[in-house]
Amino acid sequence: MKSIINGFIITIAMYSKIPMPKVERSKQNMKYALCFFPIIGLLIGALLYGWCEVCIAYGFGQTCFALVGAVIPVIITGGIHLGGFMETTNALHSHEKKERKLEILNDPYVGAFAVISVVCYFLLYSAGLVLIWKNDQLLLLGLSYMISRTLSGMSIAWFPAAKKEGTIYTLSSMAHKRAVRIVLVTILALCFISAIVINPIIGAVMALLAMWVWTYYYYMSLKQFGGITGDLAGYFLCLCELSSVLVIGGIGRVM
Repeated sequence: MKSIINGFIITIAMYSKIPMPKVERSKQNMKYALCFFPIIGLLIGALLYGWCEVCIAYGFGQTCFALVGAVIPVIITGGIHLGGFMETTNALHSHEKKERKLEILNDPYVGAFAVISVVCYFLLYSAGLVLIWKNDQLLLLGLSYMISRTLSGMSIAWFPAAKKEGTIYTLSSMAHKRAVRIVLVTILALCFISAIVINPIIGAVMALLAMWVWTYYYYMSLKQFGGITGDLAGYFLCLCELSSVLVIGGIGRVM
């Protein structure tokens, strides 16, 4: 039981800015850490839902909801996944060999392609959020943050790491993979079922697109980098959430 509690604390401390007590990152304590990754998504979804209620109550409007809403995930996570998105886009646009791309991921300098990509990301993300207002859309939005983190955790438990060092390798090597896989697959199935129950069309499209992005992430990582890294995991998570926001907002508005 202690290792489960410590795993929860470690995950929240690693992937969010929420203050948590210090826990030793030992193999015993990190066995089940990945199981709790989706909880951060649940928190982000709840905050966005609450922010929407505030916007409705005080008449702030959809634009205000979208612009502030696009920043809420960054505030909660500290931008850890967005940083990976920027580093990865910079490496991909370099068109270098695998070894050089892995070096670029660790480059402390921000490249031009990283800046261009993150600006485009926030514009598209805000455009999707500004279309989301209905209650069922907000519920789907909340699920999307859980889905992206569940799939990200599954990739760490299943996909090969590009190098034998770093956060991803540590999490993968220390995880009780059988337990982590069972828990995350169950959470993913519940999220997909819930999404389809909430809105059959949008939920189904969102689920299929999330799996397509996950598949793309797997093959791209192997081809371009020889496996996954923490930056690549952040890149996937951002792409997955962006695709969900655009689907929920776009199809929701048409329907």
